[in-house]
Amino acid sequence: MADKVYGDPSSALADVLRDSMTILSGGFGVCGIPDSLIDAVRDAGVRDLTIVTNNPGLDGIGIGKLVETRQVSKLIASYVGENATFAKLHLAGEVEIEFNPQGTLAERLRAGGAGIPAFFTPTGYGTEVQKGKETREFDGHYCVLERGIVGDLALVHAWKGDPEGNLVYRMTARNFNPVMATAAKVTVAEVEHLVEPGGIDPDHVVTPGIFVERIVKLLHVNKYIEKRTVRKRG
Repeated sequence: MADKVYGDPSSALADVLRDSMTILSGGFGVCGIPDSLIDAVRDAGVRDLTIVTNNPGLDGIGIGKLVETRQVSKLIASYVGENATFAKLHLAGEVEIEFNPQGTLAERLRAGGAGIPAFFTPTGYGTEVQKGKETREFDGHYCVLERGIVGDLALVHAWKGDPEGNLVYRMTARNFNPVMATAAKVTVAEVEHLVEPGGIDPDHVVTPGIFVERIVKLLHVNKYIEKRTVRKRG
């Protein structure tokens, strides 16, 4: 198998990025976000992007960087409450939002990666989420039809990877990264540790290399804290 390792995030994305594409971005809040790859998207200057992510990070962090540079035209997410810039732009009509219940968003991505075009779920029935969607009754429960999501590009962050693209995630930084890695036409992963082929126990692989086209070894990893909570001294 050909080596999938690129020297830096910009070179890994150079011939992939284009205006008006749909990008899946892993992470939850600022945990497990593909920060260096997001920087490369920002620096490339592509615009009119549809971003699929759990939430748009904080102001100036994660997807928040692309929001600030006005590169995002639509966000498909489950929560946006920590990003004041996004809220301001949305209320001004400058960026569109498609809200999804968090479990529905995860399942839409999993379905897209599994080749399932749509599925029914009771979540969201009778709410704003249902509007404009087909509904159906199953065993006395009304359900909403949700479409699977397939992106043009997935950006994911992993703890460990090898040159063949096999990935291992660490603790809560795993979050949305695995389902997004399988649900795009091209998946690019940034990893904290790059090991030789065979350096990962096959039983520990979460994302098999067949789903990953390109991989970048990070020279520095930002570990953001979204909300710092401390206890009072005794």
